[in-house]
Amino acid sequence: MDRARTPPAITPIRKRLTVASDPERAFRRFTTELGTWWPLRSHSVGQAQAEAVTMEERVGGRIVERIRGGREAIWGTVTAWDPPHRIAFTWHPGREPATAQDVEVRFTAAGAATHVELVHSGFERLGRRARTARRGYPIGWAYVLGRYANRRGPFMLLVHGLTALILAVRRRRPARARAA
Repeated sequence: MDRARTPPAITPIRKRLTVASDPERAFRRFTTELGTWWPLRSHSVGQAQAEAVTMEERVGGRIVERIRGGREAIWGTVTAWDPPHRIAFTWHPGREPATAQDVEVRFTAAGAATHVELVHSGFERLGRRARTARRGYPIGWAYVLGRYANRRGPFMLLVHGLTALILAVRRRRPARARAA
């Protein structure tokens, strides 16, 4: 193997949290109920035009965002379906499948609660955008998983505010480019 052509490995993102439910309920909320907690207005392809997101509950099932006007954006494909212990899927919201990263989520009983661990890897497939994407995902996953866990409080307000600011800056860039 030619080392000069092999991109350097990028450290996976790991997020851990505990939710106040048993593994069956935690798994169901993450999968079947994805559309009830995922922040579509800020974390989707269609953003303000996004209507819903669903996960087809089987290996080979798609994660699909429905966008106003009948459009769809594929976010990924389920690669492992082991309720209530584990789900894994490819991750390429609105991008070509060749750029897909891997996401694995494990659910482990902890008394009356469940430990949830998410691992997001494979950023190398994004090519030149890999390191930039890797830097943005930790705060994004913190916000998304906070919504999943129904967390509120100062940290979630801070993350929500930062997310809103970043999105506002991104939305203004194309307008400035057109004005130039």
